[in-house]
Amino acid sequence: MITVALPSREVADALGDPGPGARVIVWNPAESDAPEDERDRITIACLPHWTGGRRVFGRLAACPGLELIQIASAGYEHAEPFVPPGVALANARGVHDTRVAEMTLLLALASQRRLPAFLDAQRRGVWEPDLEAPSLADSRALIVGYGSIAEAIAVRLRASEVHVEGVARTARTAPDGTVVHAVADLAAILPGFDLVIVVVPHTDATDRLVDARFLAAMRDDALLVNVGRGKVVDTDALVAELASGRLRAALDVTDPEPLPEDHPLWSLPNCIVVPHVAGVERLTNRRYTDVVRRQIEARVRGDEPVNVVVKGAFPA
Repeated sequence: MITVALPSREVADALGDPGPGARVIVWNPAESDAPEDERDRITIACLPHWTGGRRVFGRLAACPGLELIQIASAGYEHAEPFVPPGVALANARGVHDTRVAEMTLLLALASQRRLPAFLDAQRRGVWEPDLEAPSLADSRALIVGYGSIAEAIAVRLRASEVHVEGVARTARTAPDGTVVHAVADLAAILPGFDLVIVVVPHTDATDRLVDARFLAAMRDDALLVNVGRGKVVDTDALVAELASGRLRAALDVTDPEPLPEDHPLWSLPNCIVVPHVAGVERLTNRRYTDVVRRQIEARVRGDEPVNVVVKGAFPA
């Protein structure tokens, strides 16, 4: 019998019966040490959003039978350095695809059709038509980081009659038929796109990937949408381009984050900022509980867990 720790009663209720060979307890390691009578039995620990750090992972390390930590995000750079030896770490790949894709489409449409200016005019009670705002249809979009989230974004963009291509480490044709370019070719291909959408995680390889040279290669009045990680973009270089009026941006993530109240990104008229909410899925929703159930089933069968990003000693 394995024991699965879920961070709240609501998540446990949403999961329901874990099936034969498993039992569920409620424990949030961000709030307390593991219950003494359960510490030796916990096999899988599921963390809530925005959870990490030495204290939390120290509490996890105190569970001798722990085999797998399930985090709630696709990004895992905040958790990877703290994973106890021999314990596997799984991310929530696939859980957030739809929500991130929805926000990406919203940000692109809002910027293309100048929605912030119309909302401002509404607040002022002024009729200010803009008949020159570009349509999303017939534009060309480049998605940097072509994985499952990018595929979900591409579906929605193509429904809006957008031509979509991608970028990854190596050139290929994606399973959905998308032409994917090598990241080494970015400077050469950027001028051919109206929208550049950044979905990559933050790693040593992607740190400040969107730098002054990258931005300079984008065509005039192009839109940069970042739904990946803030540190992938050189903020100072982006502010300089936005202040000149040459480019536009729509950002779900920023560097620094949270964005200080006096930061220039707040006030630039060609920039939309939302507070890192694109991919936050309720842990009581089916997409998350489905991943947890798959982890339970894999452990009961003795199979490898799904979405492993740090390999441990699983299965025991």
